[in-house]
Amino acid sequence: MKFLRSVREEMKLVTWPSRKQLRHDSLVVVETAILFAVMFFVMDTAIQLLINLVIR
Repeated sequence: MKFLRSVREEMKLVTWPSRKQLRHDSLVVVETAILFAVMFFVMDTAIQLLINLVIR
């Protein structure tokens, strides 16, 4: 029970982001994930084409 009380006290000290800040940060995360997915797709496709050219 002491642990739960200390957790409750710590949660009172947490500074939560505003709705606007949370939306902005979430958008940055989604945009970054999409950017990396596209980048890896392009790199994978290029490497695959190069390997196919070498094999033939």
